[in-house]
Amino acid sequence: MDSDPAGAPRIVRIDSGRAVSIGLGLACVVLLLLTPASRIEGRAPAGRIDDRAFWRMFSEFSEPAGYFRSDNFLSNERTFQHVIPDLVRRVAPGGAYLGVGPEQNFTYLVALRPRIAFIIDIRRQNALLHLLYKALLEISRDRVEFLSHLFSRPRPEGLDRFCTPEALFDAYREAPPASDLRRQNLRAVRDQLVKRHHFPLTGDDLKAIEYVHNAFYTDGPDLSYAFSGSPGRRRFPTYAELMLQTDERGRQHSYLASDDNYQVLRDLERNNLVIPVVGDFAGDKAIRAVARYLADQGTTVGAFYTSNVEFYLFQSDRWPTFFASARTLPFDRTSTFIRAASGNAGRAFGGPGLTRTLLDPIADLAAAVDEDRIRSYRDLIDIPRVR
Repeated sequence: MDSDPAGAPRIVRIDSGRAVSIGLGLACVVLLLLTPASRIEGRAPAGRIDDRAFWRMFSEFSEPAGYFRSDNFLSNERTFQHVIPDLVRRVAPGGAYLGVGPEQNFTYLVALRPRIAFIIDIRRQNALLHLLYKALLEISRDRVEFLSHLFSRPRPEGLDRFCTPEALFDAYREAPPASDLRRQNLRAVRDQLVKRHHFPLTGDDLKAIEYVHNAFYTDGPDLSYAFSGSPGRRRFPTYAELMLQTDERGRQHSYLASDDNYQVLRDLERNNLVIPVVGDFAGDKAIRAVARYLADQGTTVGAFYTSNVEFYLFQSDRWPTFFASARTLPFDRTSTFIRAASGNAGRAFGGPGLTRTLLDPIADLAAAVDEDRIRSYRDLIDIPRVR
C-alpha cells in the first residue's frame, strides 16, 4: 500500500484540535471502494484541513496535465449568477462543491457555503492559479487589500470594507500598476505557499504562478478571456465586468460584492477547504478519487459546476466516461449540476450565439443516461427541466 493509514495526514477539527479517525466498521466498507493512492483519513471537515492533507489531495488526486486552447485566467460567462437564487433554494449549505475553471467558482462558493470544495481542471496552470488566489486571499484582510495584491496597484484612498463593488473597481481602474508592488506581492505569495504552508512547489510551478500573476498586473481590472492566437480580448467581459454581474433580478452575488462574501471565501481558503486538482473530466482518476474521499467522509455533493466542458466531451466518444465517474460521487435528490451552454446547441435559448446557465439534478441526469436519452450534447441541453 502506497499510503500508510497510520501516517496519513488527518483532518483537524477547529473545536478540538485533535485528529479523528473513522470507525472500524465504516473503514472496512470504505476499503472496498478506495484505491491505496487516494486514501486520506478523517471525518467530514468541520473547520480545517491541515497542510499535509491538502497537499496530499492536491497531488495524489491529480492526473497528468492536459491542454486547453486558452490560458483561461478568468471566466467569460456573463450569466453564471442568473441561477444563484434557484440554486440556493435547491442546495443546502454544508455539502461538497465541485467545479472547474477560475474565479466564477468563488461566487458559487460564497452563495452555497459548502463544507469543502474541489476545483478540477485539465490544466495544471489552473490549479496553480487557485494556489495564487489562495495565498492572496489569506494575506489580504479585505477586498480592497486583495485587489491591491492581485493587480499590484496601490490601495486607493477612501475605500473601506463597506464600499460598493462599483466604487471598488472604479478606483482600481484609475490606480496605476507598480512594478515594486508586483515584486513584493509575488514574494509574499511564494512565502505564503512555500514557507508557511510548506507546499513543495517546483521551479516550474513558481514560474507558472509568476506568469499568471503578471497577467493580472499587466491588465488589472480590464483583464479578459482570450483564445490562444485571438487578435484581442475586447469581445469578452473584463474582470471588473464579471465581478459586477447580477442575477436576473439585479442582485449582486460576486465574492467581491460585499465584505461578508469576501470573508466567507477567505475563511474557506485559510482553512484549506478549497482544493485544486489537475484532472480530465473524461479521465479515470480525479473525479473518482474525489468521490472516494467524499464517501469516506460521509459528505454529499451539493453542486457540481461543469461550465461548458461537456460540449468538448461530446465532440468525441469520451463523454460516457465523465457520466460514469460522476455516478460514483455521493449525491442525493438535491445534488445539482451547474452548466454553461451555448444557444447554438439546443432549443432552450431563443437564438444562436446566446448563452445560458442551466441547473439539472445529478440524479435526473444519471437516470437520463441510464435510459439512453442522452446521446448528444444537444440532448443534454434540451432535456426537460423545471426552474
